[in-house]
Amino acid sequence: MSKKLDEELAQALSLAEQDSPAVVKPAAASPPPKPRPSRSIGLLATLLVMVGALVALFLVGFKEAAVYATPVDQLLAAKDKLAGRKVRVEGELVPGTLVKRDEPCEYRFQIHGTQAPLPVRYAQCVIPDTFRDVPSGGVQVTVEGTLTPEGNFEASLVMAKCTSKYDPNTHEIKGGVAAEGPLSSN
Repeated sequence: MSKKLDEELAQALSLAEQDSPAVVKPAAASPPPKPRPSRSIGLLATLLVMVGALVALFLVGFKEAAVYATPVDQLLAAKDKLAGRKVRVEGELVPGTLVKRDEPCEYRFQIHGTQAPLPVRYAQCVIPDTFRDVPSGGVQVTVEGTLTPEGNFEASLVMAKCTSKYDPNTHEIKGGVAAEGPLSSN
């Protein structure tokens, strides 16, 4: 049956060629048309632009959100570079410098490392319970905020480190700094 169909098709084609002599036969050896590469290149370019934008967003966004933790001495050495940026500073409270003001409600104190002290202003009414001015010193503190161009530190967060250690053998706390007396005020 397929031979009969093939013969009928061949006959119909020959009749069609005779009726319309202007029909041009396609070349038998011509290659198939190539797909247009412009669409693929455009898609690739769009994807590259989107990936580049995401990478740039992360680099710029994370740079502003990064908080650097540094000792007081390193902060003072690089104060020109870190002025105005959010930083976290670790140091020891200078004994006798913790002062509370009522109008406006704020705490002022100084922290130091091995060199010069850093004046800190904390514009809040409440500080951690473990943050006390002890005459013997040794109160470790971490403050987070920004360094002003004048060299003062505007703290937005104060964290006091507890120097006491719990001994599970004796069930006692050893080496802690006890809270002594009320805070001084101006």
